[in-house]
Amino acid sequence: MNKLSRDFGIEYPIFAFSHCRDVVAAVSKAGGMGVLGVVAMSPEEIDVEIAWLKEQCGDVPFGVDVVMPAKTADREQGLTDTESLVEDLDKLIPEGHRAFAEALMDQYHVPVPQDAARRFGAKGLSASYGAAQLEAVFAHDIPFLVSGLGAPPVETIERAHAKGAKVGALVGKPEHIAKSAGTGIDVYIAQSYEAAAHTGDIGSMVLTPDVVDAAGGTPVLAAGGIATGRQMAAVMALGAEGIWTGSIWLTSQESSTDQRVKEHMLEMNSSDTVRSKSQTGKYNRQIRTPWTDAWDGPSSPGNLPMPLQQMLYSEYTDRARRAGVWELVGGPVGQGVSRMNAIKSCNQIILEIVEEYAETLERLASLRDELMA
Repeated sequence: MNKLSRDFGIEYPIFAFSHCRDVVAAVSKAGGMGVLGVVAMSPEEIDVEIAWLKEQCGDVPFGVDVVMPAKTADREQGLTDTESLVEDLDKLIPEGHRAFAEALMDQYHVPVPQDAARRFGAKGLSASYGAAQLEAVFAHDIPFLVSGLGAPPVETIERAHAKGAKVGALVGKPEHIAKSAGTGIDVYIAQSYEAAAHTGDIGSMVLTPDVVDAAGGTPVLAAGGIATGRQMAAVMALGAEGIWTGSIWLTSQESSTDQRVKEHMLEMNSSDTVRSKSQTGKYNRQIRTPWTDAWDGPSSPGNLPMPLQQMLYSEYTDRARRAGVWELVGGPVGQGVSRMNAIKSCNQIILEIVEEYAETLERLASLRDELMA
């Protein structure tokens, strides 16, 4: 147990991001810290999920991850009514972009469902709805609040601290540290190129030590492609004080990931992922599909800003899923998918990481002794 583990009251400095509450609870009870991603949840759902986690975890801590993008279409247009938000934003999607998506559906014989209402599966990528989500989170006392897109506003940090919570921020460049200097961030998460979801273009071997140095003593978690104890030992050697993991839980026994997507991930290698703007409008590492190829291709009308691209992705991916056209159904996953070769319980994953981490340190100690002899 290192200082970061003691500060959070956990056994291992292994943080697990997941949209699935069962994963969050299982990881926390196994000695790590589960962190619930709430971007796709309504405020009412957030309240239910956090209450359930408190009941399941008892005194064992868990965290919550929110997404607070600085630039969104609704903020630029002055849209603040959460009740009419989907309809108001839908009007901002150009007809050419919708026609491009429809053509892709036709190509793969995906029918228009009878209840073809506009769907927006991640309203948290908008400013106004994200604020409502944050209010729902602050209705509870949680030990760790994480911002999934850089440092949150200072007032959010101060509010979290007043409630006794530590605040984490995902960063993809050491320059992001300077932008948040003096704001009170307690933990930085260095999200490297290999990571799932929103990620930058710097690999972990460079990003981790750069962020550690820039953080000036603030603890750093390394994120991106980490799925084993050897990788944990590597980033700890680079100065990280723990690991932030996400993809490895997608194929866990507890995960709510659709079984067909799980089976696809178990067969994937690191080259089967792509860093694309085709899901959210920002670079996001995900499963490569005909959707990503089309929107990144030469005939694409271009990806829309947050949250408009996510609206298209949610609507048309949902159509493909309901039609059973699974080759069009993707989702975030990191290059560490190559290490995800079997469905295991969260407890087993934790134990395997810890055991291999200890074995790696012993091997390195032996190599050190040989070198110094």
